[in-house]
Parts: sequence; C-alpha cells; structure tokens
Amino acid sequence: MSPPHRSRFPWNLDWNLLRTFMVVVEQRGISKAATFLGLKQPTVSSALKRLEQTVGKTLVIRKPNEFTVTRAGHVLYTECATIFGSVSQLPAILHEDNAELRGHLSIAITSSVISEHFDDFLNRFSAAHPSVTYSFSVHESDEVEKMVTLNRSSFGICLLSRLPEKLKTMVLYKEYFGLFCGARHRLFSAESIAQEDLEGEPFVAFQTEAEGGPLEAISMLRSRLNLSRNWRGVSSSLNEIRRMIMSNIGIGALPLHVARQDVGAGHIRQLPPYEDLPQVNIYLISNSARRYSEAEAAFLSAIETEMSAIGIAERTYGS
Repeated sequence: MSPPHRSRFPWNLDWNLLRTFMVVVEQRGISKAATFLGLKQPTVSSALKRLEQTVGKTLVIRKPNEFTVTRAGHVLYTECATIFGSVSQLPAILHEDNAELRGHLSIAITSSVISEHFDDFLNRFSAAHPSVTYSFSVHESDEVEKMVTLNRSSFGICLLSRLPEKLKTMVLYKEYFGLFCGARHRLFSAESIAQEDLEGEPFVAFQTEAEGGPLEAISMLRSRLNLSRNWRGVSSSLNEIRRMIMSNIGIGALPLHVARQDVGAGHIRQLPPYEDLPQVNIYLISNSARRYSEAEAAFLSAIETEMSAIGIAERTYGS
C-alpha cells in the first residue's frame, strides 16, 4: 500500500501548476513565461513556489542573471511534457466514434525534406481521408526527436546520429551529398576541376556535421580533401546553407537531388569528388508508447505498408 501522503498527492496537486512550470522551463525564465502565458510575473513566480512546496523539491534556481533547472526540475519537466502530449491527444481520440476517419496529424520535420515517394503517399492518404487535418512544424533533427519522445508530435521526419531506444524508426529515404560552389566562386567557370583545387577552400557547414552528428560523413569528406580547418558559415537550415554557397561565403554540401534544380539554373556547380559520396538516411520516427488516435494509427500503418513495398534502392536519391 502506498504511503498516505503519496496517495493524496494527485488529489492535492493543482495541475495548472504543471503547465506553468513547463512553460517556465521552455521559455528559460519567469518573465518570459509570464509574457507567453499572458500573466503577471509575480503570478508565475508564486505558482512556481507553490509547486515546489507541493513536491518538496527545488525545481529552478533563480538568481540575478541566472536561470538553472535542477535535476528534480528536469525530471518533472519530462513528466509534464508527457502529460501535456497525452492531453493534447484527447480531441482526436474523442472523435473516433465517427464513421468517417477524422483527426489531426502533427508532424515535426527537419528542413528541406524532399521525397517524391513521401509526397505521393500524402496525396493518396489525404484523398482517401479528406476529413483528416495536418500540421507540419520545422525544427532541427534533435528537437524533432525530442518532440516525438515527449508526445508533442504524432510523428517526426529527421536525421539521426543514433537509433533511439524508445522510438520506432523507419528509413523514409536515403540521399547522397555532394560539394557545391556558387556562380561567384573562382572555380565555377573552370573548364575542369581536380580535387587538389579544393585544398584550403573556406566552407559552410550544417550544425549536425560535428563529430558524432548525423552528417559527420560530410566533415570526414572535407578533411579528406584538406579544405580549410574552420568553417566560415554554419546553419541548421538547408536553405541558408544554399544561400551561403550562392553568396560565395564558402563551398558547402547539399543533397544531390535537392541541388539539381539550382545546378540546371546555373546558380551552383558540383565539385569533385563525384563518386563515393556521403550517404545519409532520413527517418520517419514514431513513439510506440503513444496512444495513437485512429487517424494517426491509420497513417502510420499505411505509410509503413506502402514504403516497405518500394525498394530502398528506389527511395535512394542522387545515387
């Protein structure tokens, strides 16, 4: 039998305090949380103090010019985010008694996911289920993984540096990366380009090209070619990497199938090497612990079935 004080805890807890605490952590401060919630700062500060008294733990260290979430605070935040994700599913779950498939799919996605097979699937699924609605939010890959883990999104599409233990993963497609320069670059109009011509060249990089990141293979390619040791520009957005390449801030890597249109338009040119290029997986991730709505379950089942029927070689772009 649970101790009396533990059995009373869920009855004595003001659940609104959990929501407020979650926003405080995500906004990294009480004043920012107050602005986000449309409340006065003392109200949020008082709510945080009441929650700390209820749980008997210091959750946030608050000092001038310092905001630190304690270990207990991180544990509680994870639980709060999970609760929030579960509650957010209720509207979709309550609509499951309709004969027609209804519901909402929230998909967290990394930038510039370009896949004809995925687009074709979306077309067929949306045509078959016109009452299902969708929202796509763009984030960095690690944030996509976090949102799916915490039940803040139905599914995620992103790169992964390692396969997460608590999430289900499926390779949506594979893509090859090549190096490119813009039309303003000295090599753009050269009759021929050798790998030696790239030595010492300044480059722009994705943030995930760091050691252990999902795009580490690009960093290894740069080292092999003896490019400049330090990046000249960095971004998590493919579109901004593309902008920096075309502005001649530095040469950079792009997926071959994504860059094809700019190459054809004369905006960028592919640089050597042209073989043995870095290959990267783009994953569809889902949370097996999530209680899927009928629409979410139908979407996941359908995309797994359809994609598995298409060979991975066909879903590999730029080979």
